[in-house]
Formats: sequence, C-alpha cells, structure tokens
Amino acid sequence: MVGERRLGSIEISPVAIASIASQAVLGCYGVVGMASRTIRAGLAEKVHPTDTPRKGVDVALVEDRIIIDLYVIMEYGVRVSEVAHNIMQSVKFNVEKALGVAVAEVNVYVQGLRISDPG
Repeated sequence: MVGERRLGSIEISPVAIASIASQAVLGCYGVVGMASRTIRAGLAEKVHPTDTPRKGVDVALVEDRIIIDLYVIMEYGVRVSEVAHNIMQSVKFNVEKALGVAVAEVNVYVQGLRISDPG
C-alpha cells in the first residue's frame, strides 16, 4: 500500500509464551502439575502454579515457528492419551489467542502419574 509506514516490531519472549502455556496446562483436567525436564531418581518434581512459569515448559522459536514441549504429571487413573490431547489443544488455542501467531507443535511428555491426596 502506498503511504503505509512500518511502526516497529513486536518481539515475544519465550518466557512469556511459557507462562501462557503453563497456565493453560494447569487448567486442564487430569493434570496434577508440571515437572522438570529431567527426572531425578525416577521421581518427578511437582511444580505448583506459584513456581517459575518456565519449569516444565520448553519453548523453541525455529524459523518463525513456535514449538512447545510440556513436561507434565497426570492424575493416576485418567486416560493419558485423552488428557495429553486436551493439553495440546488447550495450549495451542490459548497461545494462539494471546499472541495472534500460529503454534507449529505442542509436544506432551508425561513424566509421572500421581494419586492425589484424598483430603
């Protein structure tokens, strides 16, 4: 268009994307918490919403593509594949809604299953 000026650019930090993704994951049914990428001695570290939003979320920006890896702990007894699919859809929807940018991939890695406290 003639006369159109570019006002500047917008850069979105992977930390901001991770925060949005983390909140979406923790809102999903069947998710007990987020986990570290590595499991120490076979045990996943449960991450609460008040913990760092990046823990349990890896964001890669590759050639203008957003790739999100999520490390989660699920409730024992849930259908893992169904919960993982719901996580993928929720994260993709929430990140795209917030940023207005397409998410190329959402990968879910189940790091553990936990039985919630009955109390």
